[in-house]
Amino acid sequence: MKPPLRIYLVGAHATGKTTLARYIRDRYGIPMISEVARGVLAEMEARLDALRSDIGLVNHYQQQVFERQLEAESQQQGSFVSDRAFCNLAYAGHHSTILGKIATDPRLAQYMESVRSGLVLYLRPHRELVVADGVRAGLEWEEVVRIDGMVKLLLEMFSVPYIPVESLSMQERVRTIESVLSLAGVSEVAAAERLRTRNGNGHELVRN
Repeated sequence: MKPPLRIYLVGAHATGKTTLARYIRDRYGIPMISEVARGVLAEMEARLDALRSDIGLVNHYQQQVFERQLEAESQQQGSFVSDRAFCNLAYAGHHSTILGKIATDPRLAQYMESVRSGLVLYLRPHRELVVADGVRAGLEWEEVVRIDGMVKLLLEMFSVPYIPVESLSMQERVRTIESVLSLAGVSEVAAAERLRTRNGNGHELVRN
């Protein structure tokens, strides 16, 4: 029996991670772990202007996002696709003062070891994709580039093998995904199963 396949889409905000994660979920019938940051923000009832100005609130938010990502993945025993992994550490390093605390947390080393054994797709930024969505702070192009650089640094620092996805074209992105998953021995689900998923009866795991 093949071990569960864990697929991570990593990168800065506004790079299309969620769009591709949903494509993998629908095309291949792989459960999706949705982004936890939105749920944490909603629970805190925090506003973006507060997150920009209150460092204590920022620290709490980033700690909670880190905790929730670990929890969401630990609760999923089989294969999954996630539209992020350790990406919030890039934001923590840029916006908060807790990165040192997280870096010495033994759970981080264990988690990164798990990520290294998964399939990591690193989505690179494009100006055309930077559109404000009312949730994420710092939707300036320069900010996206800085976060992208920090994600790259984390990938290299923890020796995480990754496949870069650099094209803006959705067609080329999908072709890359299909080629990689085909080489990994992952088969597409039948059209009827894809229709069932789109009708809301399966696969997306919301751990907010």
